[in-house]
Amino acid sequence: MSFRWVYAQPEQEEYVSKLKEQLGVSAKIASLLAIRGIKTYDDAEYFFRPKIENLHDPFLMKDMEKGAERLALAIRKSEKVLVYGDYDVDGTTATSCLYTFLKEFGVDADYYIPHRFKEGYGINPDGIRYAKKINASLIVSVDCGITAIEEAKTAKEKGIDLIICDHHTVGDSIPDAEAVLDPKRPDCNYPFDGLSGAGVGFKLIQGTIEKLGLPQSISYKFLDLVAISIASDIVPIIDENRVLMKAGLQMIQKSPRVGIKALLDIINVSKDDVKTSKIVFSIGPRINAAGRMGDASTAVKLMISETMGKAKSHAYELESINLRRRDTDSKTMKEAMEQIDQDFDMEEISTIVLYSEDWHLGVIGIVASRLVDLYHRPAIMLSNVEGKIKGSARSIKGFNIYDAIKKCDDLLEQFGGHEFAAGLTLKEGKLSDFRRRMNDLAYTDLSDNSFEPELTIDAKLNLSEVDMKFWKLLSQFEPFGPANLRPIFVSEAVKVVGEPTIVGNGHLKMRVKQQDSGIFDTIGFNMHEYLPSVRDGKLFSIAYVLEENNWNGRRTLQLRLKDIHIPGK
Repeated sequence: MSFRWVYAQPEQEEYVSKLKEQLGVSAKIASLLAIRGIKTYDDAEYFFRPKIENLHDPFLMKDMEKGAERLALAIRKSEKVLVYGDYDVDGTTATSCLYTFLKEFGVDADYYIPHRFKEGYGINPDGIRYAKKINASLIVSVDCGITAIEEAKTAKEKGIDLIICDHHTVGDSIPDAEAVLDPKRPDCNYPFDGLSGAGVGFKLIQGTIEKLGLPQSISYKFLDLVAISIASDIVPIIDENRVLMKAGLQMIQKSPRVGIKALLDIINVSKDDVKTSKIVFSIGPRINAAGRMGDASTAVKLMISETMGKAKSHAYELESINLRRRDTDSKTMKEAMEQIDQDFDMEEISTIVLYSEDWHLGVIGIVASRLVDLYHRPAIMLSNVEGKIKGSARSIKGFNIYDAIKKCDDLLEQFGGHEFAAGLTLKEGKLSDFRRRMNDLAYTDLSDNSFEPELTIDAKLNLSEVDMKFWKLLSQFEPFGPANLRPIFVSEAVKVVGEPTIVGNGHLKMRVKQQDSGIFDTIGFNMHEYLPSVRDGKLFSIAYVLEENNWNGRRTLQLRLKDIHIPGK
């Protein structure tokens, strides 16, 4: 699938010239910075040199005073505390942070992760009953709780205090709890609202440490888990998250906790090679697999392990679960595509709504995302869970899937989510009505251009400009992630040198150059269909990201293709 290339533009061109002059960098680097909202020398210093001292004061967050004081009291009095988490990567890392923190102070702590299918997301009556059963006097929820209005009442009725640490969008009212920490609260003046759930939990740890009169260095030992949550939960890696991410990556690279080291060993990833992308594509999916396939506690057990023996055991179990998840994922994707081929005409539909009673609820969200990438349409995957049709929805730019589903609320038992992703449960017998209405809504809201995927280009680049000096500066833009994506460049009038080939499972490999440039190795994953077009000797344009290869001590730069534009095609 070819993309429509859209060029990013700085907010104001004057920032480019000022940054070029103040920093002594090329116009290209200055433009890349301006596109990322960097306007001044001080902005650039914060961006390139994120320091732990730049973290915001935790007490700027609404209710932090009450939350930190209450948790410090629980530590001083050795109360029974239950950490209540969620089954995804953010929820399990957040749980591991708070649980380990409390255990290190000798607190009689326990944790509770709801079962994805039996209980669903968020604080529920079973979890509160468990807290009462173990005689917990305090529940600290992480990555959930902001909508737990009734559950907060229940906890209070049972004599259990509740501290909520969440980062999700706030509803019409705030739960009546001891403290509700959420930077997205309308009445919260915290300077940054993009924290992950584990990030909010980390701020509570910071606040509690201050209340105990101890050095903040104690909190820094949890930055590796916070970094994993940031990368995996797709929150913006700017502002405070950039500081946390950078410090967390350094911790993983230098001295990872035994659980993370055991997982890295099993998947043959060197700790020195861990960057945001490794977390997103290697570490995160394995931690996530436990919750996707049922019981997320295996992931927590891995991250709180104190010995390498236990850590390896849990890491092997996670890898086994992940292999099962991948098999289920592949099978579901194959069946979904077969259903599309048999039952749908892509020229006639604006939304893909698929149903099979046998699909595993833990993987249909992943498959929906892949269908969006493949067909560039909103996709909703539905399955049958204990007699109810439940599912996951994913969307494209320009179509708010949450708002669309909300317009179908008369057909639904429940739903929740945001602009690009949502979950839902249908009322009995409403599948056909739901499919029809969602298609009508997308048809009305979207234009023909909406179904053509866009690729945002940071800059045009002559290959003659690409050298190790340019790469060294570009590398300092890391860590990459949402709001600071790896820059995508376009080079025009490129030609192939030698013979292009197909390697692996349909990957295009070739060497390219421009008229006055050197020759660059180039790889295009799953781009085999371009082979006939690039081998005919004509010039073409490429969109790509730069990467470094290090082979036997020799460092070279490689172009990883994102798209190819062939003139006249």
